[in-house]
Amino acid sequence: MNAQPDTEQLNTKESIQKSILENLLYMQGKSEKMATRNDWYMAVAYMLKDRLIKNWVRALETMELNKIKMVGYLSAEFLMGPHLGNAMINLGIENQVREAVAELGLDFHEIISQEEEPGLGNGGLGRLAACYLDSLATVGVPAIGYGIRYEFGIFDQKITDGWQEEVTDKWLRLGNPWEIPRPELTYEVKFGGHTESYSDQNGKYRVRWIPDMKVEGVAYDTPVPGYKNGMVNLLRLWKSEASESFDFGAFNKGDYYGAVDKKIISETISKILYPNDELPKGKRLRLSQQYFFVSCSLQDVLRIQTLRKISLDQMPEMIALQLNDTHPSIAVAELMRLLIDYHDYDWDKAWSITQNTLSYTNHTLLPEALEKWSLPLFRELLPRHLEIIYEINQRYINDIKKNFPNDDLLIQHISLVDERGEKSVRMANLATIGSHAVNGVSALHTELLKRDLLADFNKISPSKFHNVTNGVTPRRWIKLYNPKLAELISSKIGEKWITHMEDELVKLKAYADDKDFLARFREIKLMNKTALANRIKQNLGISVNPDSLFDIQVKRFHEYKRQHLNLFYILTLYNRIKKNKEYPAVPRTFIFGGKAAPGYAMAKLIIKLINNTAALINQDPELSDHMKLIFYPDFNVKNSEWIYRAADLSEQISTAGKEASGTGNMKFSMNGALTIGTLDGANVEIREQVGKENFFLFGATVEEISSLQSGGYDPYSYYQNNVELRGVIDLLGSEQLTGGNSHLFEPLVQSLLSHDPYFLLHDYQSYIDCQQQVSNTFGNQALWTKMSVHNVAAMGKFSSDRSIRDYCSKIWNINP
Repeated sequence: MNAQPDTEQLNTKESIQKSILENLLYMQGKSEKMATRNDWYMAVAYMLKDRLIKNWVRALETMELNKIKMVGYLSAEFLMGPHLGNAMINLGIENQVREAVAELGLDFHEIISQEEEPGLGNGGLGRLAACYLDSLATVGVPAIGYGIRYEFGIFDQKITDGWQEEVTDKWLRLGNPWEIPRPELTYEVKFGGHTESYSDQNGKYRVRWIPDMKVEGVAYDTPVPGYKNGMVNLLRLWKSEASESFDFGAFNKGDYYGAVDKKIISETISKILYPNDELPKGKRLRLSQQYFFVSCSLQDVLRIQTLRKISLDQMPEMIALQLNDTHPSIAVAELMRLLIDYHDYDWDKAWSITQNTLSYTNHTLLPEALEKWSLPLFRELLPRHLEIIYEINQRYINDIKKNFPNDDLLIQHISLVDERGEKSVRMANLATIGSHAVNGVSALHTELLKRDLLADFNKISPSKFHNVTNGVTPRRWIKLYNPKLAELISSKIGEKWITHMEDELVKLKAYADDKDFLARFREIKLMNKTALANRIKQNLGISVNPDSLFDIQVKRFHEYKRQHLNLFYILTLYNRIKKNKEYPAVPRTFIFGGKAAPGYAMAKLIIKLINNTAALINQDPELSDHMKLIFYPDFNVKNSEWIYRAADLSEQISTAGKEASGTGNMKFSMNGALTIGTLDGANVEIREQVGKENFFLFGATVEEISSLQSGGYDPYSYYQNNVELRGVIDLLGSEQLTGGNSHLFEPLVQSLLSHDPYFLLHDYQSYIDCQQQVSNTFGNQALWTKMSVHNVAAMGKFSSDRSIRDYCSKIWNINP
């Protein structure tokens, strides 16, 4: 799939300018004088999409007409980030576009900042899926990413009186120039009702599903270009619509609401990302979403197999379907249903096809994060699938009993139905049983997965388990978002690192003692910090010192990620400086960012505590030379451009054994930040790569945590015996932080003192001591810069291109 011969002529500055103006006129219906900034953005975006179309159409032909193995990546999230800059970089026409836009009298930065962030994901899970789509195209693997076209994203975050406020994310309100609707690709999805058994004309036992509701899934395609290789894969998202949008009978009888009732109910399915599932209605909608996009996707996969004139018997040889976490795990039962009920396969053959086609990525070590659905809900919504799950379960258990007789506890653990309390379907078990391969996302996570979370399945089928450490794309996270650093790297080792980072980036180590290189590296970091400082001043009205240590923690808010441990260090510094005005503190700018789930009260309380602490610190003139605390609202891919490249210190401080991998840790290190962290997730491998002398390590290990748990952990004793810790916790009830409501942070305090599930109090002193090492090292800028260069040079392993090559060799059996 090489670029067409006329590509060079198409990509001249003059041709690009002409295309922009034509799109402004013919797509936007505006003249240059009438055009708004959004009109200009849309015109530039359409210009870039035009240049992707030829390769895109050829890619579709390749996937649909040629007999080569492809990948279907099923994910509830795709946090793609803005498309314009990425498309420009991957097409290799960044300079021409910038020149063309400038000669039209436009501000390029205004144009690129106009793009709305596609609201298709929440955090690391969705961003990983986006990086993987980029890498699949770049390394040359034909692929389709399958998900939901959410009308509204997770939410936009505002901070009001220190509290997180959720605002509707209307990311589609001004249009989306990158997608192409495919109304000809529409699939029926059933819900509810009941099943009927019957015998067909050959006397074969069959089951018919009689639903009480049907919706249609309509495809919307978005191009995903590889880096300068002419290859374009696609992201195919499903929008839910009613089979009949308008009921004339109801309307004519005066039932005006009833006339559109089915349309409203059907479209709700793809309305919003991750509805609050605390209430039964939320759980029902979330399961409906998962089944909806999985059913559409699998029906589409079977259509493509038919188009390619490939027997469904050959599916495992022609397509690999990856389940990105438990959200798409209903695919096991749905593929069985389609093969048995619609394509007349017997059970054993259908099971062989299903199991050998599907593979499952687990992303969590938290048992509560493994989805389970109550049997009554499952029976009401997906009655046919529950029958299939019962059958899978019984056959699997019967097989296991042959090799593990009288092991009732093993059977209890592996069963697809949890019999304890309210009976429920275990989706992680379904994904594990129904896949030929299961992978963790870091070396530590995979080992803990095999040892603890899925230990029984590992006992039964150890060869099924693999590790594929996560990665991130260097195209967006360095070349696009840190262009000066990318230029510096390329000036020394060439540009091959952009697509072969794992082999090439290590060559930078040769410059770790080069004074000119280090000076330029330091200059770029200061430039990036100054840009972020200006943005903070512009958006939040707070002045920060670019020469200070930028200490940053940006990620989803959760107690196990321990943003409050970071805050405890800040409050410790505050207490030290207030007691001793001569305290030798290295100036720091602390920056937090991230969202808390709307129903997660403790995470939202931690955000409130951060903002109250920021108000206390930032308004105190005695602290102005020592520290500033910033909460950066609505952290997402778009504004992460300013964050990652400006960081001096990356906070990766989760409790050991809780973070599966992390990808923010990789983005920070790639951009020259040093890490303070525990031996958790991919931190372990990052430390191995960069060297222990270039990583600030603290905290209990997984083994030590396990020992504390079994030995009877007493968090209150740490409060009693550590004067500085006690001073911090007592401060949480003070007038200074609570504004007179002394009980405001009591839930957090009580949780820590009575239970401390994530061992914050245990790790507190180790963290405080490690932060002192950070300060001492930052005081020696030559050493700090050298350590930063070693971090960048060692990040080759954490390219998503390497991750995809690992999937190809270990799991998918594909030659890129």
